[in-house]
Amino acid sequence: MSVESILPGNPLLRVAAIVGPTGVGKSAVAEDVALSLRGEIVSADSMQVYRGMDIGTAKVPISERRVPYHCIDLVAPGATYSAAVFQRDARRAIASCASRDVPPVVCGGTGLYVRAALDDLTFADGAQSDNTVRERYERIVSEQGPDALHALLAERDPAAAAAIHPHNVRRVVRALEMHERGDPYSRRTAGLSRRQSIYDTVFVGLTMERARLYALIDERVDAMCDGGLIDEVRTLLAMGFRTALTSAQAIGYKELVPVVEGYADLDDAVDAIKRATRRYAKRQLTWFRADPRISWVDVTHLSHAERSEAVLAALHWSQS
Repeated sequence: MSVESILPGNPLLRVAAIVGPTGVGKSAVAEDVALSLRGEIVSADSMQVYRGMDIGTAKVPISERRVPYHCIDLVAPGATYSAAVFQRDARRAIASCASRDVPPVVCGGTGLYVRAALDDLTFADGAQSDNTVRERYERIVSEQGPDALHALLAERDPAAAAAIHPHNVRRVVRALEMHERGDPYSRRTAGLSRRQSIYDTVFVGLTMERARLYALIDERVDAMCDGGLIDEVRTLLAMGFRTALTSAQAIGYKELVPVVEGYADLDDAVDAIKRATRRYAKRQLTWFRADPRISWVDVTHLSHAERSEAVLAALHWSQS
């Protein structure tokens, strides 16, 4: 069976989806599940698609991966990438697994990417942005700040503005570009309210007590910094990726750029990373809690082995 023959989706293909907030332990559990099912992981993380952004995005090191991974290290940090492009890449990975009778295990915390891969959503056609138009909007950000750009979107496409965070500059610019083309972002993403997977998808979410999750996030940020995150930022800056690192989405990188450049305090930057990551985890939980298809597993008081067993049980998937 060819990959092309089962694109874009097969309602009979069974897919496991493991979701939840950052820091809850999704990757380790997903690997256990993939091993038990003899499957492969399809990452649904909007930052792990970028090459060289390894420590700050918590990629499982290649030497430690126990199963094959897809949708990691796809593009350079400066490349334009979107949920629409991810939809294509993720569905090709899922189709590749299916063509080999390998169960796909989608794992990630970027809610829109999870839904792009699995649900009946239509995004923009992926046409290249007009550089002149994009640069005009980026100039507004540099001169007046992201809130001014978001206010412009609110005037032109209020529904899109309501759906996009003011500091998610890439998506705001994209929505404005789409509006200029007469193809409003809000119309293209209208399917978000309809939760219908194109596969036979079983969704399991990991959660834990908020105080414990936040403590783990803080510990992980410290471990990243001790493990070479600052050097990673320094290397990426030397490669010319400053704009990508300082985007609103690049938590853990944008806070350290001024440290590397010598005009900010490291301790203050680390505290800022922790705060931003905790806020992001809260937004992730809000997104996923709105999806009634997700069966939740509280892992607060479970050992690693117990977590994996609980997720496998929630998937109702034979390990034979």
